Amino acid sequence: MAQKPSIPKGTRDFSPVEMMRRDYIFNTIRSVFRLNGYSPIETPAMENLSTLLGKYGDEGDKLLFKILNSGDYAAKLQPSELTEASKICEKGLRYDLTVPFARYVVQHQNDIVFPFKRYQIQPVWRADRPQKGRYREFYQCDVDVIGSKSLLNEVELVGIVEKVFEKLGINVTLKMNNRKILFGIAEVMGHADKMIDITVAIDKLEKIGLDNVKAELSERGIEDEAIAKLQPILELSGTTAEKLDTLATILADSPTGLLGVEEMRTVFDCVAKVGYTLNVELDLSLARGLNYYTGAIFEVKANDFAIGSICGGGRYDNLTGIFGMPDVSGVGISFGADRIYDVMVGLDLFPAEIGCSTKVLFVNLGEAEAMASLCAVNELRSAGISAEIYPDSAKMKKQMEFANRRAIPYVAIIGSNELEQGVVTLKNMNTGEQNTVAIADIAAYIA
Repeated sequence: MAQKPSIPKGTRDFSPVEMMRRDYIFNTIRSVFRLNGYSPIETPAMENLSTLLGKYGDEGDKLLFKILNSGDYAAKLQPSELTEASKICEKGLRYDLTVPFARYVVQHQNDIVFPFKRYQIQPVWRADRPQKGRYREFYQCDVDVIGSKSLLNEVELVGIVEKVFEKLGINVTLKMNNRKILFGIAEVMGHADKMIDITVAIDKLEKIGLDNVKAELSERGIEDEAIAKLQPILELSGTTAEKLDTLATILADSPTGLLGVEEMRTVFDCVAKVGYTLNVELDLSLARGLNYYTGAIFEVKANDFAIGSICGGGRYDNLTGIFGMPDVSGVGISFGADRIYDVMVGLDLFPAEIGCSTKVLFVNLGEAEAMASLCAVNELRSAGISAEIYPDSAKMKKQMEFANRRAIPYVAIIGSNELEQGVVTLKNMNTGEQNTVAIADIAAYIA
């Protein structure tokens, strides 16, 4: 019995139309990155586990795909050794692009000009439970600048977010917070030592609601009195400036918290002065669960489509320190191409012509006619117009059905009469209109 073909849950095949749409997203994002002076790099799909472990928190470590050592390595081990993951798994699929980037920077530091502005568009893998908008294999489009503490970099990222989603036609809100503010909140609560527990719980506010966040904090050993100090902070209202003023008062006894407030003031002031029209707001519930963030954090939500964040990132001050290169600050943001794709399909935002790989199909009506068509195809391709000829001399109906199923907008017919006159009959498949055009003029006509 033949095996039924399948793929792992949380992964997907992509049809030609889907790939053309994905390329549209990648090319749009890439063009904005290049416009802002960022250069491309790539890193391997797998990294040493020592590079990955401990960088994403306990929850992140659980989602790492580990790779068995190759060949018959396991066969050479004693039964007692097979239970030790470190003996049989020394590599893993990358969880994100930021940690491999930090490893790259340290490994190639003598070849890099700092500040180093790089972008990277590659797949990542997470052993997560597949569900709508959440995949085990998905692409990230990362843009980072490392080797500079200037907040102008944060401002530039706001501009990149604005331009990317403006080009894609998606109406979004960029939410910002600062990990220093979150540390200040933990400090005011009297639990600076439990900042990670507090931020992990706060980060779930939108998903599980305030009561459940409070319950989770209580389970993590934080007393009711401390939790009571958190609630009014999460419920702050007013303009961004008013929220920051109130925060400055609340965090008066936390130097780190106050520094975070001032960093946010600077970024929001610059964004206003540059004149960005993107909707940017301060969201004190935004925590971003990854442990390596130390300053500003970002998250982008689509306003008109229900899905998780489609973009996120932040400032990290010492990620390279893990690899022996301390005190190198960086900031970056990652565009989730797969979720962006889902949003654009859901809102019908892809231009109609994107799903069309061929603009003109020449039908095949015999040897002499096919040769003339092939010459015309070559002329069109030289003019930058995608064209092809049906390879077999089949019935006209079959060839027209082929064009319809491929959504090819024009069918060109060179029969015996057209061949004698040096013309082509061109049919618009959308309107049904037919015109006779000189073979030499077809490229100009299509253009």
